[in-house]
Amino acid sequence: MVVILKDNAEQKKVKTLTDWLENQGLSVHTVTGAYQTILGLIGDTSKVDTDLIEGLDIVAKVKRISEPYKNANRKFHPDDTVIDVGGVKIGGGIFQFFAGPCSVESREQIISIARDVKAAGANILRGGAFKPRTSPYAFQGMRTEGLELLLEAKKETGMPIVTEIMDASHIPLFENVDIIQVGARNMQNFELLKELGKTNKPIFLKRGLCSTYQEWLMSAEYIMAEGNQNVILCERGIRTFETATRNTLDLTAVPMLKEKTHLPVIIDPSHAAGIARMVKPMSFAAAACGADGLMIEVHNDPAHALCDGPQALRPEEFAEVTAGVQKILKAIKE
Repeated sequence: MVVILKDNAEQKKVKTLTDWLENQGLSVHTVTGAYQTILGLIGDTSKVDTDLIEGLDIVAKVKRISEPYKNANRKFHPDDTVIDVGGVKIGGGIFQFFAGPCSVESREQIISIARDVKAAGANILRGGAFKPRTSPYAFQGMRTEGLELLLEAKKETGMPIVTEIMDASHIPLFENVDIIQVGARNMQNFELLKELGKTNKPIFLKRGLCSTYQEWLMSAEYIMAEGNQNVILCERGIRTFETATRNTLDLTAVPMLKEKTHLPVIIDPSHAAGIARMVKPMSFAAAACGADGLMIEVHNDPAHALCDGPQALRPEEFAEVTAGVQKILKAIKE
């Protein structure tokens, strides 16, 4: 349930209402937007007398939210969430490029790529230290050494870093990581999500391979219900009957999620297609349909990459993508 307050509502009366609601066993989240203030009520609201609340002189309207996700719901938070990561803003019409290799392989590799993607327009460096792989015999990442190299690349370029976490026990290792990524395979690892909800780190939540929008948003809700409101959603392709591409990129997710939630929506065309030559057109389409950014895999030598080389762009190809996307964004605004 949400209680929409009138403009210039008297703060003393707002506090009295808030205290009364909390005494009913409800959790009250106050959201102050550009045009209105909303009290979001979480808990059992079935016994709340909406007519009584709506009759108060500080209340404009009371709405019940039927969806099971509350914190992530746009009805709860009408304005777009903008997440500030060391001065880099994500969401609210600010388009960002996340770029870097699938996995960190060496100091020279990650620093070289970090410099190249920054020069091409990326503001956030991605790179895998812990790698979930289908085969137990595949390269699993450099782990803690990989994290150290990512932090060195951050120091070298000034770019915030995003990297994937595999287990809640690893959270202390991510103390200096700017954005913690939850991969598709862990989207419904609810114990991990709850622990991440107790941190103050932005969480980059990828969609599960076969997950619906509601399941995805409920995973975001697990994080937000613990107090961490800084969630970024990432569509990375879903599993369908099609075999020509690695996954099927669901761009419908962008406008649909924009209706359902206030959280930023990023597109990962690299994992969706699994084919490097498909990344550019899918990136252009993502920009055209209103995404808040792109996560793209970039490698200086894709043919010899230890992980996902076939889907990685070379730095010069990534530069072509960023230039094309900027033209599309400009055309949309005009």
